Amino acid sequence: MMLAGPEAAVRFVKFVNASPTPFHAVANAAQRLEKAGFLKVTEKDDWEKNIQPGGKYYFTRSQSSLLGFTIPQNWKQGAGLSIVATHVDSPNLRVRPVSKKTNSGYLQVGVETYGGGLWHTWFDRDLSLAGRVVVSDGSGSFHSKLVKIDRPILRVPSLAIHLDRGVNLEFKFNKETEFIPILGLVSAQLNEKSAAKPDDAQVTAEGVQENHHPALLALLAEELSVKAEEIHDFELALYDTNASTLGGLNNEFIFSPRCDNLVSSFCAFEALAEFAAGKSFSTIEGNVNCIALFNHEEIGSVSSSGAASSLIPSLINRLSPTPATHAQSIARSFMVSADMGHAVHPNYASKHEENHKPVMNGGIVIKTNATQRYATDAIGTFLLKKLVAKKGGRVQNFEVRNDIACGSTVGPMLSKIGLRVVDVGNPMLAMHSIRETAGSHDVQYAIDIFLALFESFSEVDQNLTVD
Repeated sequence: MMLAGPEAAVRFVKFVNASPTPFHAVANAAQRLEKAGFLKVTEKDDWEKNIQPGGKYYFTRSQSSLLGFTIPQNWKQGAGLSIVATHVDSPNLRVRPVSKKTNSGYLQVGVETYGGGLWHTWFDRDLSLAGRVVVSDGSGSFHSKLVKIDRPILRVPSLAIHLDRGVNLEFKFNKETEFIPILGLVSAQLNEKSAAKPDDAQVTAEGVQENHHPALLALLAEELSVKAEEIHDFELALYDTNASTLGGLNNEFIFSPRCDNLVSSFCAFEALAEFAAGKSFSTIEGNVNCIALFNHEEIGSVSSSGAASSLIPSLINRLSPTPATHAQSIARSFMVSADMGHAVHPNYASKHEENHKPVMNGGIVIKTNATQRYATDAIGTFLLKKLVAKKGGRVQNFEVRNDIACGSTVGPMLSKIGLRVVDVGNPMLAMHSIRETAGSHDVQYAIDIFLALFESFSEVDQNLTVD
């Protein structure tokens, strides 16, 4: 069934439905860039020796982060970077390294919470598994394959109200003992084993058989078209199989998992791909245009694929390797840190400062915090507003109340290397729920702003003097 609504939002829905994990999001973003003519390079190669003015390139790290960039005509070392930085991870449940559990006749899967989720929203959902699996090809070589099981296989059931009459007064649960998904019944696995012939028995890689239910390994093997013994390890996350969709009277909403922050990531690579395919790409001079899709923002970004890693510094160093050109590049650079923001909630309007109440489909939100939990300052705000004006868009402002703790983004940690940074985001409701709500028109608004950055930043910046 075709969705009726803003075209960019329809494309986002398709993307998020195909991207239950950061690994899938990065793979789908790479596919979009390749369709726009981007050439894949690898960090271990001397790709910087072969880049050409007018070239389009990208690389990934550990399947979970991506940098894409375009080289302008008449490019030379010392040029700045115009960057849109986002993250592709979201709060979820991760399968433990040893996940095999049984209780009261049920097969259960041990999980660990990742990030700061609204965990009560995960109860009574049709859940499945996705991630990456390390498999062998039988000749001594190993590779990582993505997997996405497209049917519900797991559930975290609520306790019936008859057994807890006070649950509607205060719902509390123990994440270690009362938040364990069920996979099936023990009897089903026993019957399956008894029906198997002796020569059907398979011994998986060392430790895997002992650590996980054989039925789970068999399901993964079937999905990947491999033998169970060829599975050597995996990283799997739970996801809601209920698909993302447009909703509301006029499809003005997106009802979806992982809006935070796949909306921003989608808008970033769509804008870069559109810019690179447009006529202006061959004529625009100035900065290298870049997108950075990071992993692990929800847990602090401190990883080899997170924003606190070497990804951005390494790119700058490889493009401008001398001390002088490196310093010039940083001074000429500008980053838009794009992460979803908080729309005012009609039932909890008092949670917002009275003059800072962003609304969905009302334009991009500039996020400011005096303690630099967001990296926005007056310079970044000025530049962003000038770029928004290029596309005829609107901006909104958000500052948290003084009596509520402020979240953060990748912006502050990347500002530490000297980049000018502004923090922005599309407003949304129910952030970190398993089902979030965003504005469908805001998707195109964000794409337009990122396009303006790629097309016009150098022009805007040359008219600004700040020593």
